[in-house]
Amino acid sequence: MTGIADTGFLVAFANRRDRHHDWAVEVASRIDRALLTCDAVLAETAFHLGSTSLVIAMVREGLVRPQLIVSEHLSRLAELARRYADRKPDLADLCLIRLSELNPALAVITTDVRDFQVYRRGRREMIPLLHPPRA
Repeated sequence: MTGIADTGFLVAFANRRDRHHDWAVEVASRIDRALLTCDAVLAETAFHLGSTSLVIAMVREGLVRPQLIVSEHLSRLAELARRYADRKPDLADLCLIRLSELNPALAVITTDVRDFQVYRRGRREMIPLLHPPRA
């Protein structure tokens, strides 16, 4: 299995005290190819974990692979930022939407269901999600 990794998933995987840790570990156990992500997600993850070393290890060990170069997708990212301005999306979310557009067979692995249920790829297509069960 592979997919597109969001910050919440990576933080939950690395932090044993996170409420979604067990879910994230179970998902990670099924991964057989590096998850796609972007540098913005990696930076957010390092911030939330308080450890760049952990994030570098995730890349080095093949859990995730940065796949999107922001400068190559500026016009689309700007368009998405305008479209979702009312939600105040961060750069990481915009990059993940774009990665989903470029890799339509892959689900975004996230704990942020609320925003990702609103975001669309293209004009109207829902983004497939893999997320923790709702309480």
